[in-house]
Amino acid sequence: MPARLAVLISGNGSNLQAILDAIRMRVLDAEVVVVVSNRKAAYGLERAAKAGVPTRYHPLKPYRDAERSREEYDADLAQIVKEFSPDYVILVGWMHIFTNQFLRHFPYRVINLHPALPGKFPGAHAIEDAFAAFTRGEIKGTGVMVHLVPDEQVDRGPVLLTGDVPIYPTDTLETLRNRIQQTEHKVLVQAIARLIEGDE
Repeated sequence: MPARLAVLISGNGSNLQAILDAIRMRVLDAEVVVVVSNRKAAYGLERAAKAGVPTRYHPLKPYRDAERSREEYDADLAQIVKEFSPDYVILVGWMHIFTNQFLRHFPYRVINLHPALPGKFPGAHAIEDAFAAFTRGEIKGTGVMVHLVPDEQVDRGPVLLTGDVPIYPTDTLETLRNRIQQTEHKVLVQAIARLIEGDE
């Protein structure tokens, strides 16, 4: 039976597309059962709709305006995702740090993609931070990792797979970003495939 994936996005959704393409090409024995975005304008929602995948929009702003907590937001999000009974929750460009009010519902089933190697450049500006470190002569390359999210730490957790990305003297931030994205697509699909195979 195909693994059930809930995919959480905040933007363009190119990694979501990589998952959908891998499923279509039978590289992944999986099904995306829901795509959730915290941004209404996220193009990833259109990608999901085109693929016939149910979508949900869960914005943070109403919680902030009503002075409700991040924990309440996460608890409500968990209920939305649980409706679809996913085997895994995949975070691809999801710009939101989870509390245990979400994570406790999916123990060792939340998977994050981060555009840096383990222990390097945590947070939302990993690519910019790596490029700056390269221009200062501190590093020669960067990479991506897919890891489990067992707790509230940022961009930490058991690493499932990594991929190296060289940085060239001719690179701009945009060319580096594009090359990292290409690596993300491959590493993400491989990591999900390994998880699914491990469960069989």
